[in-house]
Amino acid sequence: MKIRQIVIGGIAALTLAGAAQAQTAEVKAELLRGNVYVIFGQGGNIGVSAGEDGVFIIDDQFARMNDSIRAAIAKISDKDIRYVINTHYHGDHTGGNEAFGKTGSVIIAHDNVRQQLTKGAFLKAFNNQMDPYGPIALPVVTFSDEMSLHLNGDDARIIHAKNGHTDGDSFIFFKETNLVHMGDLFFNGIFPFIDVDHGGSIGGMIAASDKVLALVNDDTIIIPGHGPVTDKKGLEAFKAMLMGSRDIVSKLKAEGKSLAEIQAMKPLVGFGENWKGFNATWVDQYVGFIFNSI
Repeated sequence: MKIRQIVIGGIAALTLAGAAQAQTAEVKAELLRGNVYVIFGQGGNIGVSAGEDGVFIIDDQFARMNDSIRAAIAKISDKDIRYVINTHYHGDHTGGNEAFGKTGSVIIAHDNVRQQLTKGAFLKAFNNQMDPYGPIALPVVTFSDEMSLHLNGDDARIIHAKNGHTDGDSFIFFKETNLVHMGDLFFNGIFPFIDVDHGGSIGGMIAASDKVLALVNDDTIIIPGHGPVTDKKGLEAFKAMLMGSRDIVSKLKAEGKSLAEIQAMKPLVGFGENWKGFNATWVDQYVGFIFNSI
């Protein structure tokens, strides 16, 4: 797979925690296949479809990244950014909504994303308060199960995955390009954030992986919400980690152990260096996500 990179300067932020604090970041666009690109910067990985029908993007990172993201897209295409798809409501994927909404982009998301953005949310895992979004930043096209965009020579199916990372996650399957953007239903090489307080669950994350695996083949390109672009084998490894960690925590919980007791046991050390955390306490938090959703 040939990859064309477009880089706009700054300092790279590699984690959600770092992205929440850093003010500048490297923004890098890579051509993946056909007319679909990925943009790395701060927050969630952005998907870009650019063609004769214009541009649509999947997620838009933090508000402060808008100028850099637009500059990266302008190097790909000079056409209007017609649509912005939000894979879920978190601010590192929706922070640019207001800026794109003001310039005429139509924002699309699952029904629950609009609801969460309307009322705001507190994310305990990051000690972060998300204020309610104003009307210009809210999705104006919403759906309950799935919908499609027929643009740039492809059928992009937007498919809801119930109670996965949150209660409103979707992944986007480009049928002709054979490419999937999974949003935060997939953290490649990272123990995932599961927003249990807002409908997420370990079981839903596993079910979402199964849902995507049923659609893909060995040639499919998969964009995770965080981490490097990968393929079917990468998603299978993520699913195996999810299932293995769930089984370990479930067994200990069934034995009557408290969350604090399980965390003190460090039960996931067997996963080694293949899976990272966002900070020194992240693995304990991930154990908590599992414990509180089973």
